[in-house]
Amino acid sequence: MESAFGIIAEPNRRAILTLLASSERSVREIEHQLRMPQPSVSKHLRVLREAGFVRARIDAQRRVYQLRPEPFMEVEAWLVPFRRFWSKHVDALEEHLDRMESVPCAKKRKKT
Repeated sequence: MESAFGIIAEPNRRAILTLLASSERSVREIEHQLRMPQPSVSKHLRVLREAGFVRARIDAQRRVYQLRPEPFMEVEAWLVPFRRFWSKHVDALEEHLDRMESVPCAKKRKKT
């Protein structure tokens, strides 16, 4: 089975996941929102369902899809060290910018 990263690497699947992040949707709604043909939407939803990213429920004559949190927790866990890395760099940038704000501009000092 493909890893969570392999699943979300595909742009159409990411678009479907992004759409489902706001609310559950039927295949038809996904087709219309993303302007994708039904066979493509169904293919990507099958991959996402088999990987555990989404679940489907039957509502009358249609399938309605919604996100499942578990695979995203795997991605989140993997990202933790990188967040720490970026956080340190962002903090350093913020400190640098604060220091720059407190130093008077050369132009202000040259007023004559």
